[in-house]
Amino acid sequence: MLTLERAKELLATTTTEEHLFLHAKNLMAAMGGLAQHFGENKEHWMAIGYLHDYDYEKYPEEHLQHTEEPLREAGLTEEEIRAILAHGYGLCSDVEPVTNLEKSLYAVDELTGIIQAAARMRPAGITDMEISSFMKKFKDKKFAAKCDREVIKKGCEMLGMGVKEVAAICIEAMKEYADELQIGVKA
Repeated sequence: MLTLERAKELLATTTTEEHLFLHAKNLMAAMGGLAQHFGENKEHWMAIGYLHDYDYEKYPEEHLQHTEEPLREAGLTEEEIRAILAHGYGLCSDVEPVTNLEKSLYAVDELTGIIQAAARMRPAGITDMEISSFMKKFKDKKFAAKCDREVIKKGCEMLGMGVKEVAAICIEAMKEYADELQIGVKA
């Protein structure tokens, strides 16, 4: 089973850009929250979230096309590889999310970008963010415009949950890592 330590080792072999590591940490935190919500293995889900963009820096135009074999050789299970491939469903992958792990990763990949952006605008960062203020930002299509809200909605629907519910879980989970995610209280 993929551990968080191993996920960090693997991502470090393909990634150098700080913003990609920050994105990996955002996914790590959010996936941990969703694992708890579904009663799953928190560290395992966090590891999958952290590693999800394994090939992105080297192959942004061919994202996920250089993931499967290297991760299989690195010892990941077929379930773990499939979860990572499924986060690009309809965008750069034809692997449809079917498990809660896969659906969660699909939903929060874009969602954490909006949470991160909203938290950066607040004096106390994410530490006192409430779901109502997040939802205002989510509804403003000009805010964090590159984050695909239709993908987020589709992922939440796959989970049988609303955006508000999934976002609330992610925000609470991300609060625990506020400083590491660079969205703690501003000095």
